[in-house]
This record gives sequence, C-alpha cells and structure tokens, in this order.
Amino acid sequence: MKTIIVIGGSKGIGKAIISSLLSSYDNIINISRTEPEVSGDNVKHYSCDILTDDLPDIESAEGLVYCPGSINLKPINRLSIEDFQDDFNINVIGAVKAIQKYLPALKKGNNPSIVLFSTVAAKLGMPFHASVAASKSAVEGLTKSLGAELAPTIRVNAIAPTVTDTELASKLLRNDSMVEKMNERHPLKKFLQPEEVADMAAFLLSDKAASLSGQIFEMDCGIVSFKL
Repeated sequence: MKTIIVIGGSKGIGKAIISSLLSSYDNIINISRTEPEVSGDNVKHYSCDILTDDLPDIESAEGLVYCPGSINLKPINRLSIEDFQDDFNINVIGAVKAIQKYLPALKKGNNPSIVLFSTVAAKLGMPFHASVAASKSAVEGLTKSLGAELAPTIRVNAIAPTVTDTELASKLLRNDSMVEKMNERHPLKKFLQPEEVADMAAFLLSDKAASLSGQIFEMDCGIVSFKL
C-alpha cells in the first residue's frame, strides 16, 4: 500500500499534485484547512491548520509534499516584522513541523521522498520580494541540509517555480494586459500552469528520481536561466 501525504492540497499546485497522483498511490492524505475539490476513493482529508493544530498520526508513507506558500509583495519600508515572521512561519516552520511529525512514517515507507517548494525569487533578485525570497531561501537551505542528513534513507528536493496560474498568484494575472506582460517577461513567452509543476513533483516522488536529492529544480520558463 503506497501512501502519500500532501500538506495544502486543497487549491492551486497542491490540488494539481493530488490529481496527478490519483492513479499512483493507494492512499492520498491531504492535510489543509479546507477540503480539496479533488475526490476519489483513495483520497482522505484532514482539516488542520499546519501552524496551530496537531497533525494526524500516520503509520507509514512513501512521500511528503509541503505546498503552502505566500506571495506578499511590498517595498521593504512597507513590510512589517510581522510580515517577515508570517512568511517564515508558513514557508519554513510549517514545513519543519510536518517533516518532524512524519519522519518516523517516512522511514517505514518504501523509497521515501520529500518535496518542498521555493521560488525563482530566491535566486533572481526581484524588487518587492524581500520577505518571500528570504523565507524561500531558507527552504532551499533546509532542502540541502536535510538531503544530506537523511541520505540514503529519504530523498529531499525542492521545486522553485516562476509565476504559476493559481489563486495565490491571481493578483499578478488579474487582466489580459498583465497576462501578456507576464508572458513577455519570460524567455519562453509563457508562465506555468499548476499541472506542469505537479508533473515535476510526481517525478521527484517517483523511483525515476532515485538518484536525486538535495536539489533545487528551477521551473523558470527561462527567466533565471537566460539573459536575452
């Protein structure tokens, strides 16, 4: 029986990940504040706030995906200390809490894997991204450190997407003009769909990625990789 734990699978990338894994896992456990729109006989939902609630006990699991994130874009003089703390809590502390809770379950799984999420803004300096870039950079450090610490038992990788067409990024894509400008910013003349990111997560969870750990995979549509 293969089990995957998805934290934050009710919307956006997390929802797409659950959809992509429906045929690959016997048990898909979603932990989020709201129930996912995706349903199936193999999907079980626990209603929890990752930061404030006790997480459910799970006996064993082959994978853990931590999806919660934030896009809090402001000039530095408008970012409060609380903004930085909130971003760090949801992006880093929540991930640490989930990993610490489910490490025993993962160690009982078959070829277990952890997938975390960063952002292209951790690598590419972008105005107004100070808070989210700081917290996601910590996620990248966590990925590399845990990859070394948990080898060879558990693989740990992170995906760093560019703008993805989800509710979280809706303020950046709220009209046709903004969509066109976002496409033009990227050398590949596109930004990401959540299904593309979900496919990468599914790959990293699978045995096909057995040689990969401690890596940050930039899904950047060229914005970090190329200077045109």
